[in-house]
Amino acid sequence: MTGSVLFCICLAYFVVAYYVYGGFLSRVFKVDPQRPTPAETNFDGVDYVPTPAVVLFGHHFASIAGPGPIVGPIMAAYFGFLPALIWILVGCVFVGAFHDFAALVMSVRNKGRSISFIMEKLMGFTGRQLFLGFCLACLILVVGIFSILIAGMFVSLPEVASASILFILMAPVFAFCTMKLGWRLSRASLIFVPLVFVTVLVGIEFKLDLIALFGITASEANMVWLGVLALYIFAASVVPVQWLLQPRDYLNSYLLYGMLALGFVAILVYNPEIKMEAFVGWNAVTADGNMTNLIPALFIFVACGACSGFHSLVASGTTSKQIRSEKDMLKVGYGGMIMEGVLGVMALVAVMALDPAVFKEVGKNQPLAFATAIASFSTALGISEEFARTFLSLAIAAFMMTSLDTATRLGRFLLQEIFLPRTIDKAGNEIRTDVNAVPAWRAFVTNPYFAAVFVVGVSIMLALTGSAASIWPIFGASNQLMAALAFLAITIYLLVKGSKWYIAFVPMIFMMVMSLWGIVQVIGQQWGKSTVLVTAGIFLLVMAVMMIALGLSIIFHYLKAHMRGQTPHIEVEQA
Repeated sequence: MTGSVLFCICLAYFVVAYYVYGGFLSRVFKVDPQRPTPAETNFDGVDYVPTPAVVLFGHHFASIAGPGPIVGPIMAAYFGFLPALIWILVGCVFVGAFHDFAALVMSVRNKGRSISFIMEKLMGFTGRQLFLGFCLACLILVVGIFSILIAGMFVSLPEVASASILFILMAPVFAFCTMKLGWRLSRASLIFVPLVFVTVLVGIEFKLDLIALFGITASEANMVWLGVLALYIFAASVVPVQWLLQPRDYLNSYLLYGMLALGFVAILVYNPEIKMEAFVGWNAVTADGNMTNLIPALFIFVACGACSGFHSLVASGTTSKQIRSEKDMLKVGYGGMIMEGVLGVMALVAVMALDPAVFKEVGKNQPLAFATAIASFSTALGISEEFARTFLSLAIAAFMMTSLDTATRLGRFLLQEIFLPRTIDKAGNEIRTDVNAVPAWRAFVTNPYFAAVFVVGVSIMLALTGSAASIWPIFGASNQLMAALAFLAITIYLLVKGSKWYIAFVPMIFMMVMSLWGIVQVIGQQWGKSTVLVTAGIFLLVMAVMMIALGLSIIFHYLKAHMRGQTPHIEVEQA
């Protein structure tokens, strides 16, 4: 079997899964196109904005994708391609896409509130605060780490910096044309989408090389870019979504679609031979040079291509506030993750064709390995290998930027929620808070500008000290644990509604075991080596265990009540 045949089989599988299992989940959650959405009922022109499905899909997909679907599968390929392929195919359909869709549904059914609000309904104020603290810590790590990676890429590949800045400047112009000049989306797209690809060429021709332009060192250039990124992500976290995040993500999605199209056609035409072993063994030397166990590493490495907790924050943080109709939830939530699975398989097929000795070396830089492999396939299309490699690198960098600004906005939301008072009573009903009675200190710390400054400031401080980079191993496990905690909420939600709760309970247990195992393993490996890593691991572990204990006790309470013929009631949805 060649790489192109394998890729086509996987594509067919994903299409069938979308309609079969996706349709099943739509019936379980009783999707109702006639039901008003928060984007309509809570419209404010800033966060709550009814958005066409095609635009929202671009925003959502760009926000959740980033480099994850490429990095994870290639990291796991050191064990052979088969374990990663199986986890992508099974995990994406039955775990990851389900997780994203369910988080989106629960948020839409609760006025577009975040999953932490739903946690408070289902697990009380303590559960909410534990989850918020856990998620905020993870998001600060995301912002810090991605800032380091992007700033470093801007220094080493200045053409990426040029193109990225042009992308940012194009977004408000696109928004102005559609909202103020009254252009149809189709008309604006016909003009601006080609311009997205033109910016790639402009970036290659006019490289924003700070070292050459100002005669500074690479370290100083890195500091400058971190400062620029700080200003950008602050603006992105407070500016109305339809003026920056939404149009930028929509336009960037076409860049990613272009990358997917190039990869798809190049794989079909080149028809690469599979040179990688299907299974290396239960232990392998991975990209970091350490001997690593397949379990739990496989389920920690391959996150975005199979399941990622970060997605529940995107789905319930920004996407749910823009859903125009409930019928779009399957397309955006479930479909967005299916598309990530396709990208994950593409990344895996790309490196399968590399010579094993070459892969062991190039695989240490996963985006480069992907770009190198697809670029070599592109020669069969008559495309220059150098141009293809540059285009692919720019596309990956652009979506790292998208994940960065989305994570910052979500961090701002979560910090504001941490300082909110109890919002749910014991019956699960929302407590109305008198705005005029809010203490001055609480009004100050929940101000969006203060929250944005705090998240950006702490994240950039981590980036400047390098601490965020040192915590990367624990972040992978904590991200998966976040998915397990989201599944905990989904399980209780379905249980309270008397629906098929066990379809969420099984993946919840699996993700909990693997992620907790991963965190404990990292703590053990780093004990005596990295105080920061061990401290972060213990902090996340303690909060997660407390949440799990609380959540399982609630599940058992409801199960006992059902066995006794009683039906405890909590209002898990709001009109």
